[in-house]
Amino acid sequence: MNVAVVGATGLVGQRMLELLEERNFPVDALLPVGREPGGRKVSFRGKEHPVLPVAEALNRKPALALFSAGAAASLDLAPRFAEAGAVVIDNSSAWRMDPGKPLIVPEINGDILGPDDRIIANPNCSTIQLVMVLNPLRRRYGLRRVVVSTYQSVSGAGQKGVDQLTLERQGKPSVKSCHQPVDANVIPHIDVFLEDGYTREEVKMMNESRKILRSPDLLLTATCVRVPVFVGHSEAANVELEKEFNLEEVQALLRATPGVIVRDDPAELIYPTPLQAAGRDAVYVGRLRRDPSHPHTLNCWIVSDNLRKGAATNALQIAELLRQKNLLA
Repeated sequence: MNVAVVGATGLVGQRMLELLEERNFPVDALLPVGREPGGRKVSFRGKEHPVLPVAEALNRKPALALFSAGAAASLDLAPRFAEAGAVVIDNSSAWRMDPGKPLIVPEINGDILGPDDRIIANPNCSTIQLVMVLNPLRRRYGLRRVVVSTYQSVSGAGQKGVDQLTLERQGKPSVKSCHQPVDANVIPHIDVFLEDGYTREEVKMMNESRKILRSPDLLLTATCVRVPVFVGHSEAANVELEKEFNLEEVQALLRATPGVIVRDDPAELIYPTPLQAAGRDAVYVGRLRRDPSHPHTLNCWIVSDNLRKGAATNALQIAELLRQKNLLA
């Protein structure tokens, strides 16, 4: 199987290469792709691979194309790779809300994938970890309303975000990925502001969650915040359920959910943090407690590595599911 990784030199592209190797995904020929290769190389399975121009990668007829090169590149190139015979799994926002393109978290809605799906959207990183916790609650109790505030790491803004925090901590000038200093700061602004005062990141979370959960009328509102953490997004979610719940039952339900790990023992000071989640594929949840101000309502704290389950791992899981369904040769 020829596998193209479009955007292979970026943060998520690098994680995709690592995971292809870690998960022993069948790769006969790796095709790392860049619009301006410039002699760059990437390392994969102990060998250096030159970054290829788009035309050469297309001529090699990849069966799978993993995209992490931004929405503009995906809008341009994903249809070209699909026409060349590849199944495209795209990590950008380009196709997520296209009604003709599936938006997939394999543990939740992988069942909808079929042979006609040639471009498959990977959700926003903050959306993935939220719906991984919401879905089992939805199935058991029903969801009425969700209020979520995020605490998102600088790697969510790509290498520029990591560079900005690194250089600020060294006291050096930097090219800003954020409009404010990020070190020793908290910035309630991710992506651009829209006319209604929400940011595009917040709207992504709201709309994508409804699509993945197949709950178009779900009441959900979000506030997305950038914090001076290198890797790992955290979320405080207030979840109003349709039915009464028992807290011990909720904990057991989440413990039994594939891909979710409960870390919740206040007496022992056990709860999830981004430092613990970094480099791991699970979604962690803790601080589970009843909201005394409103009936049928649960508070929780959700943490995940935004570069792995929030991006590269989820994409690889989609590819693995396609192989299981015999939809990827």
